[in-house]
Amino acid sequence: MSPAGYWPQLRAAIEAGADSVYFGLHHFTARAKVGFSLEELPEVMRTLHRRGVRGFVTFNTLVFDHEIEAAARALAGIAQAGADAIIVQDLGTLKLARKIAPDLELHASTQMSVTSADGVRLAESLGASRVTLARELSLDEIRCIRAATDCELEIFVHGALCVAYSGQCFSSEAWGGRSANRGQCAQACRLPYEMIVDGRLQPLGDARYLLSPGDLFALRQIPEIVDIGIAALKIEGRYKDADYVALATRSYRQAVDEAWAGRRPAVDRVVELQLEQVYSRGFGHYFLTGTDHQAVVRGRAPRHRGVLMGRVMRVTETGVVIEPGEAHRIAPLKPGDGVVFDAADWRSPEEKEEGGRVFELAANTSLMELRFANGAIDPRRIRRGDLVWRTHDPDVDKAARPYLEAASPLRRQPVHVRAIAREGAPLETEWTVGKARVTVRSAEPLGTARNRGVDADLLRAQLGRLGNTPYELAELELKVEGAPFAASSLLNQLRREAVERLQDEQGRVRVRVEQAVLPANRPPKEAPATDTAYPALHLLVRTPEQLDAAIALRPASITLDYLDLYGLKPSLDRVRAAGLEPRVASPRVLKPGEERIVDFLLSCGCPILLRPAGLLHALRAREHPALIGDFSLNAANALTAAELFVLGLAALTPTHDLNAEQVAELAREAGAERIEAIAYQHLPVFHTEHCVFCRFLSTGTSYRDCGRPCEKHVVSLRDTAGREHPVMADVGCRNTVFGAEAQEASKHLDAWRAAGIRHFRLEFAHESAAQVTHVTRVFADALTRRITAADLAARLSRLAPEGVTEGSLYVPQGWRELPVLQ
Repeated sequence: MSPAGYWPQLRAAIEAGADSVYFGLHHFTARAKVGFSLEELPEVMRTLHRRGVRGFVTFNTLVFDHEIEAAARALAGIAQAGADAIIVQDLGTLKLARKIAPDLELHASTQMSVTSADGVRLAESLGASRVTLARELSLDEIRCIRAATDCELEIFVHGALCVAYSGQCFSSEAWGGRSANRGQCAQACRLPYEMIVDGRLQPLGDARYLLSPGDLFALRQIPEIVDIGIAALKIEGRYKDADYVALATRSYRQAVDEAWAGRRPAVDRVVELQLEQVYSRGFGHYFLTGTDHQAVVRGRAPRHRGVLMGRVMRVTETGVVIEPGEAHRIAPLKPGDGVVFDAADWRSPEEKEEGGRVFELAANTSLMELRFANGAIDPRRIRRGDLVWRTHDPDVDKAARPYLEAASPLRRQPVHVRAIAREGAPLETEWTVGKARVTVRSAEPLGTARNRGVDADLLRAQLGRLGNTPYELAELELKVEGAPFAASSLLNQLRREAVERLQDEQGRVRVRVEQAVLPANRPPKEAPATDTAYPALHLLVRTPEQLDAAIALRPASITLDYLDLYGLKPSLDRVRAAGLEPRVASPRVLKPGEERIVDFLLSCGCPILLRPAGLLHALRAREHPALIGDFSLNAANALTAAELFVLGLAALTPTHDLNAEQVAELAREAGAERIEAIAYQHLPVFHTEHCVFCRFLSTGTSYRDCGRPCEKHVVSLRDTAGREHPVMADVGCRNTVFGAEAQEASKHLDAWRAAGIRHFRLEFAHESAAQVTHVTRVFADALTRRITAADLAARLSRLAPEGVTEGSLYVPQGWRELPVLQ
């Protein structure tokens, strides 16, 4: 399954052997900078179908309430254009698409953060026939999910990795108002950070990009993946060039074919270097083969480097002498190659790097001198020990060119022909390609043979002359009656007609679309007449010290969100003993083998702040306490909220992708009495399987041998603006990076209360007990109108450890008029 940003990539994927291609339109897609227009989509689908390739449209963003009608029109247009499936993130959109196009396949996006069989079952219950699993799963975990469900499963096998779980990254939203769940990722994970440990800068050598993973390369794991029974192998890269799509598709096509035939593919190192050359931040199988936190993030550079070719030994008057590496022996450096000198050991990669085209090479025993055109490089900025990367290789361009400039189809579809030749009757043929079948009869009856009559060899020779068509004759079945004769001209005309009719048949759209799903204008629900209901303040704490303060404040509830999940029960007992309602927060991710966590959560006997959607499905069949859905369920519209309530939630916290006005609107649409809004928090900007504690504070590879530095040290990541973002681990050793500033809702409390919201939550990350006390008291004063919103904002700015921000709650001017479809 190959990516396509636009026509060049789509054509490259077809010629290189993709079974299916996925791409987006100009909105409602997680890669908003590329894609086709809705008007182009019918031609896109005809192009794919005539080549025997399926086309999947990415509709994998959250949809806001004011966009529902536009989304419904887009879904109908996608179905009418002949798309084979849509790839969806939003739960409400899944239900909406099922109503609009009952026959259209629905695939659950990796943005749904599915990591368990229960997550798969939830997606299935909403209409999905295929689920794309999270990239953080190992093959052993994927095998467990495969054994527990019959749903089609899809996994990524190649390309860029996000450091955060897809659908669970709010860094772009928090720091730039550009939501990753809306196709506008700002790639904050690719920026440099310093690690602060217990208040001091931790020396990390050349590691600066502490959240920037390498790229997935699973060519060697294809036999095992095929054996597990995965339905689709996905190549990442809708932003990549056509040469990347061509070479990646070709390589995985060959590997799958070999594995399917029972042969273990031998991964050619030349092919691997070509893939590395065309785009790579450093290849690895990473989570697929199990946890190794030392491997996922190397941290030296955040971008494509190409192929490591050697290391600088010295700089001369005529060039740069290097010691070539292993890659040079396989794909030698040569004049015309582009290279860059990597000085990350002593200079930031953010600075301009030296490099250029190799003009001349001079080999001397085991060393080699690279020479450049006059003025191409500044030798003063190159030192012994710098790494040498080949950034461009014309030979790789040459390898990709056949797929990019094919004069005739490289990938051909097998045609099966059945023919009946009767003397004195028209020649009858049935041509079958995949699901397409056409019957073609000759315009004239067959004559009587005087010499050579119609036989299988004749028909194979004549009907198999498919030349520049996308077909090749695979099987011919012939029935002969009498001694029929067919002229070559008759057979040629019949063949041409068959090809034309096959193309028409493959390009035909068969879909049922229900037009009247939504009224033209949905009247908004009336807002509550008053906001006099007494507000309830709920606190979430993460340390015993914060709990001490919370109990003294006597809020409506206290949620415990501790690293040590199994040490919660004494704290729960303390909350109950104080006459308060305790809650326990679930992890944001649950994987196969972690089912005991579900049992533990239920054993706590108190309401659960529920974070993974799969857990919601798992608890439907069990007795359970009240469930409060957290932001991580990504409820962005009333359709999703309504579905989550049907599935068993008692209350719901909206996704952080909503601004404050949208939170109020969701409350009015979905039922304000069931909305719990977060009024103070450090936004959880990254939630990662990658553990920075293990990677940079130990030599271990996982929790088994890391020494648990997360229990001994206080860690934050300092960005280039000097902000220190706290990092905390959870019971599954997953890390959450929190925003340095506290996001607070002082400007919006009155509007939220006017919308009927009466449940407000304050969440604490690294605050002291005193700060918990002061923050809670000023919010209580504001909610009971003892102080104004302006007073609240001023006091919070003094209390928060790193200052405050409006963050994702900011309401930009004219946000309703932002383009929905382009």
